[in-house]
Amino acid sequence: MIEGLRMELELANKIACVTGGSRGIGREIVRALAAEGCRVAFCARNRADVETLEASLRSEGHEAMGVLADVAVDGGAAGFLQSAGERWGGVDLLVLNAGASFGGGLLETSMGDWKRTFDLNVFQLVDAIRAAVPLMKPRGAGSIVIVSSISGRKPVRRRAQYAAAKAAAIQLASSLALELAPENIRVNSVSPGSILVPNGSWDRYRNEHPQEFQDFLRRELPGGRLGSPLEVARVVVFLLSPLASWINGADIPIDGGQGFPAAF
Repeated sequence: MIEGLRMELELANKIACVTGGSRGIGREIVRALAAEGCRVAFCARNRADVETLEASLRSEGHEAMGVLADVAVDGGAAGFLQSAGERWGGVDLLVLNAGASFGGGLLETSMGDWKRTFDLNVFQLVDAIRAAVPLMKPRGAGSIVIVSSISGRKPVRRRAQYAAAKAAAIQLASSLALELAPENIRVNSVSPGSILVPNGSWDRYRNEHPQEFQDFLRRELPGGRLGSPLEVARVVVFLLSPLASWINGADIPIDGGQGFPAAF
């Protein structure tokens, strides 16, 4: 049992799939789902990370399957979903967490960088959901959460490609919520703010530029700190659960007030 994660969300024995599941927010989502008693499949591109997390979960008595996959490649996300469906006979829950930005400002960012950003943050979502829905329908219900970003809710300087892609992800979730509601499949999104991941970009920035980091916290974060991956994971897993059965097509900011106008 993973101590301190279980929230009693009526998810025992559900089949859950998580993309980008081996590090940071994705890793905490995988661990939180396992703590709720789900059978969890997750994918990522780093073999060592995938194998380490899978072994850790299994050693704690959880049913887990780690898959080495690049969801940005055509068919990568669908192949991952098919692997989980073949192993456990279907899919109940899907979290689409993989994402990144390529390039910088407008004139320094090539059209190839725009395409890579949309491939990873938008088109792979469609690939995964198209594969997941036929695996959810025979089970009578399903729940999908897309991990977007507050960058999809507010303008972002020098990362227009990322902001546009994350805004598209939010609209994809709400539009598919309407389309899939008759199938008893819910689709929501979450928009995390700045999250402190061990060895991640904010962790490096904090260590390399301590004064600028503190200035950023005072300027942007009403609570004076960054969020944690676990704080995001708890909201995601709740949205997946039957306890959130009347939440559909919503985008939930998980940002400590960072995205609220009064925070600036």
